[in-house]
Amino acid sequence: MKIIGLTGPTGSGKSTVAKYFKDNGVEVIDCDLVAREVTEKGSSLLPVLAESFGDEILAADGSLIRKKLAEKAFASRSATEKLNFIMLPFIADRIKETIELLATEGVGCVMLDAPTLYESGLDSICDSVVAVLCPLKIRRERILKRDSLTEEQADIRLAAGKPDTFYTEKTPHIVVNDGGLENFLGAISKIFGELV
Repeated sequence: MKIIGLTGPTGSGKSTVAKYFKDNGVEVIDCDLVAREVTEKGSSLLPVLAESFGDEILAADGSLIRKKLAEKAFASRSATEKLNFIMLPFIADRIKETIELLATEGVGCVMLDAPTLYESGLDSICDSVVAVLCPLKIRRERILKRDSLTEEQADIRLAAGKPDTFYTEKTPHIVVNDGGLENFLGAISKIFGELV
């Protein structure tokens, strides 16, 4: 089985790349969805998160208030790193289980759509890695619209992320998404041809 990692900062256009690969027969594991699964009500991860970020991130019924956790976890780079330190091992274990299951089903190629691919160490199980980069101004506009954030929340979230050099220094395949959809799709198609 071939495993392709997909990463990049928030708002860069990773979901467009993932959709292209999925539409062309590649099984995609969305690590954000896995993060939701491992933080469902009753998860052993929730008390650990509450201990680090405060009981107010949990509702009266014990379920996670995602917006409250996001406010605290994206308030600074160190808070984001703390969140990653706690959550990433749980997410990585679930992803490895999913990959094993897909392998037994005979799936030939899997893409890990993982914003924190390097931080989780999951890059070590990938045959190749693609990073999507995009100018900050465009990313800011996207996350304001997509995540219904205030301008201040968007700026805090962007500041808590990694700089482009974090990706360019580590990643062999870079796709630049600078606003033109046609060019972006052309670049995705080229990478798809090289990797799949």
